[in-house]
Amino acid sequence: MFSFVKKHLRSFIILALGFLFFLGLTMTDERGGAPIFGTLLILLICYVVLSWIIEQWKKIRSLKSESAKAELMLLKSQINPHFFFNTLNNLYGLTVEKSDQAPEVVLKISEMMRYTIYEGKKDKVLLEDELEYLKSYIELHKMRYHKDVDIQFYHQIIGEDYLVTPLLYIILLENAFKHGVENLTTGAYIHISLIAGNERVTFAIENNFDPSEINENKGIGLENLQRRLELIYPDKHHLSLTDQDDIFKAQLELEIG
Repeated sequence: MFSFVKKHLRSFIILALGFLFFLGLTMTDERGGAPIFGTLLILLICYVVLSWIIEQWKKIRSLKSESAKAELMLLKSQINPHFFFNTLNNLYGLTVEKSDQAPEVVLKISEMMRYTIYEGKKDKVLLEDELEYLKSYIELHKMRYHKDVDIQFYHQIIGEDYLVTPLLYIILLENAFKHGVENLTTGAYIHISLIAGNERVTFAIENNFDPSEINENKGIGLENLQRRLELIYPDKHHLSLTDQDDIFKAQLELEIG
């Protein structure tokens, strides 16, 4: 009964105002005027106009919400091909070299693809799972390099389990390998830290690169990340990207409370 009344509340109000409006037509004051009629007419017009405005506002909000969801799904769909392209390139390099590590790499890639496909489609995942995913990605790259790369990963999670949007940090890590380590023959490094506490997660990464190999077109990765953050963490994130001389730094802070 309550749901029926709630659903048809506006119709009931219009009928009630219409009835009062009809009564107002028959009511006059001592001077023969009809002030009640005028007042009810204004109230009725105001109500109809206000109802229309509210209805249009709801439709616009609904359209914006559906548009944001569709855009977010598109951005998520772009992550898998981006990841697959990079990891399959890694595997190809090892098979050409006939490396004994190729079977192990195939296994690790399959595990990471499973995470990307099944966990990546979720709205939230445990931060600990994201951390393990990043570690696996680093190990995958270590297997294929024949040069010394200084990779340091400091991580600390304080307090209860944290839930974050999946596959945000991997974009920054991929960027560090692709535009840093890949183009340096010696002295390459990547320093990473992930600290969670007080309902805030801070991820920072620093790497060196060859200035002569600067590529103005950095692909969809960073643009994808920035747009996803705007949609998922509006006013609850801060992404800083800086490069000076041959050092690139990125820091992403998320409020997840």
